[in-house]
Amino acid sequence: MTEPDEPIKPEDGLGLARDIANSYRGKASAVPPSGKRRVRPAKPSRDKRDEPSPLSDLLGQVVSEQGWEGKLSDQRIFTDWTALVGPEVAQHAQVEAYEDGEVHVRAASTAWATQLKMLAPRIVAKLNEQLGDGTVLRIIVRGPQAPSWKKGPRSIRGARGPRDTYG
Repeated sequence: MTEPDEPIKPEDGLGLARDIANSYRGKASAVPPSGKRRVRPAKPSRDKRDEPSPLSDLLGQVVSEQGWEGKLSDQRIFTDWTALVGPEVAQHAQVEAYEDGEVHVRAASTAWATQLKMLAPRIVAKLNEQLGDGTVLRIIVRGPQAPSWKKGPRSIRGARGPRDTYG
């Protein structure tokens, strides 16, 4: 460090600041004893794998590595139902389940359930055409769900439904 009586030269001001900062840190001097400053090594260039890639490419890799292609193509029955059967049929019938080549469909009314049972072979053929041959084997159509009489404050175990409630 310089003596307080000596005037500080402009080029020594930075050195003085470094010496003060290093004395607080417990270091003697920022410059190594050899008098040369340490040179940082250049950063290595980034690998190609570090470059950003679209998320769809990464998801495609995960799907193919895990063997999920078949399951995802089967799920198109749920996602593309309107396009596969048409908007009018899709408005009155919803897919509830798909397992072992069987599509379980819930109709909005008994009339639509009857119509869908008659249209089932055509719908199966159209689904197989769009999704791949043998994807859908048959369609099981169910009508609207009736209300349940099994719950409530006046229910009895082993009762026979609404016949027992109005006695």
